[in-house]
Amino acid sequence: MNRPMFDQRHTEADALPVDDPRPRPPRSLSQVMRELAAREKGDVTVRCIRNALADRSFATFLVFTCVINMLPFPPGSTVVLGVPIVLVALQMVAGRDTVWLPEFFLRRSMSQKGFAKMTRRVIPLLEKLETLIRPRYWPFANHRTAERAIGLYALVLGVAVILPVPFGNWLPAFACAICGLALSERDGIWLWIGVVTGLLSILIIFGVVLTAGAFALHWMGH
Repeated sequence: MNRPMFDQRHTEADALPVDDPRPRPPRSLSQVMRELAAREKGDVTVRCIRNALADRSFATFLVFTCVINMLPFPPGSTVVLGVPIVLVALQMVAGRDTVWLPEFFLRRSMSQKGFAKMTRRVIPLLEKLETLIRPRYWPFANHRTAERAIGLYALVLGVAVILPVPFGNWLPAFACAICGLALSERDGIWLWIGVVTGLLSILIIFGVVLTAGAFALHWMGH
């Protein structure tokens, strides 16, 4: 069954003749989310989103799982929502060809109203990043090597997202999303921006944990 296209903006892919042998570029994550928000009339499940991203790589799945953790959910939500980042990263390190997510996570859903609200927050940020990221200064000669190396770093950031540190989850999720976008477009500059941001986020988490530990010891001493 053919899916209707809700984004009427003309793209380079739309301009290609029908018999043009060149492969059509995959849709951007922002475009996929815009189409889903316009198409779905009921609850939007993770399975729906995964199926909509079927033409994209692990990098896009990584970005999507990170974006979820950047939203203003109640404190402690990332203990659960951060798990898919770890799962996707592990599969990247293992060199899998397709993304697997557990059934309980695929069944998780968001109301159409909630999903539309989420996309209004996220799409402008994604579109801005997508215009800035382009192929340049890519340090890897082999895509599988790049996927595994970035997957390993994303695994560390994913664990940082899961840690129940107050206000310590947004920055590692953001850094991981940048790395995923950089991987999708082979942008070496943004890859290093993501790496540095990730390192900064880990240092902040360590600082918060050490400060809290020192305060607790001081309080117990009195």
